[in-house]
Amino acid sequence: MLVARNSEGELLKIPIPLHYLYVFIAGALIGMLTITGMAGSYTRMLLKTQRFNELRNEKEALKSRYTQLEQIAQENQLQAQSLSSLAGEVSTLYGLKPDPVFQKDAPDFASMQQFYALKTTAMNGSAYIGMAMEDSRNASTSDWLRAAAAPTLWPVEGLVTGHFGERNDPFSGREGAFHRGVDISTAYGTPVIAPANGVVRYADLMNGYGRSVLIDHGNSITTLYGHLSGFAVTTGQTIRRGDTIGYIGSSGRSTGPHLHYEVRIGNTPVNPNKYLRFTLSQQIASGAM
Repeated sequence: MLVARNSEGELLKIPIPLHYLYVFIAGALIGMLTITGMAGSYTRMLLKTQRFNELRNEKEALKSRYTQLEQIAQENQLQAQSLSSLAGEVSTLYGLKPDPVFQKDAPDFASMQQFYALKTTAMNGSAYIGMAMEDSRNASTSDWLRAAAAPTLWPVEGLVTGHFGERNDPFSGREGAFHRGVDISTAYGTPVIAPANGVVRYADLMNGYGRSVLIDHGNSITTLYGHLSGFAVTTGQTIRRGDTIGYIGSSGRSTGPHLHYEVRIGNTPVNPNKYLRFTLSQQIASGAM
């Protein structure tokens, strides 16, 4: 290594052994590796610290959430006990027998199911219909629902001029003729309504009945409407309680404007009087529709 000593340019020559250079280079490399290693360790420590803080925060959040859920569970349990007690009181008040389908469950859960069944029947009008049933104090909520699904509406308001069972034939006067339904007399063209939800199975001319509609209400129950002047439905149509299905007329074998109304169970005519419980206006006034 040459070093200038003065302004005249005299140089001082300083010899440096080569192995010193190797030592310097090795030291520099070791220093760089050491610094890099320390920086990496510090970075990993920062990442671990950050992850630890995140886990600690998650733990605190979960602990707080668990405390909230525990409080909610206690409140729900208290509410369930209250509702269970209320369901028992309401059932006792209206003479409802326990629904068999609920008895398979735990008593508390069964009471809750009973409560929600009571709520459902109250909101959809089934309770109003069920409480008007004969022997309603020996019924269950399932009985109420079945009653609500049955054709309990009058298809038309009017005077019953022909009853179910034996009667004299209005045309021949023959005694012992069997009348399969009831005749309800009212003004020509009066709308005829569906007494329950169902599907129209027939809407056409029928021998002796004139223009007729047959509705399937499920549970093997069908209703027949004869002597109509016109149709408001077609075969295959799904209808709801209160929908207009046709109009009063005198078609077929008829002595004047009226509706011939039949209720059939398994295609066997039964007395419709047990099903004629409510008019459409009564259902609307009760809030059941």
